[in-house]
Amino acid sequence: MPKLKTKSGAKKRFKVTGTGKIVSAQAGKQHGMIKRSTKFIRKARGTTILCDQDAKTIKQFLPYK
Repeated sequence: MPKLKTKSGAKKRFKVTGTGKIVSAQAGKQHGMIKRSTKFIRKARGTTILCDQDAKTIKQFLPYK
């Protein structure tokens, strides 16, 4: 059986926790911070856990995680 390929973009952007959840950076922080509220910028710090529907898709991209 051949090896499955990992999506290169996914391995750079997502990590799998010890319990199997998917961690990613917060969305909406690349540019345009002037128009964002201070509350939004503060809440979008760090990383976040993906919801189950999105995590299911990402796990297909990372077959050996």
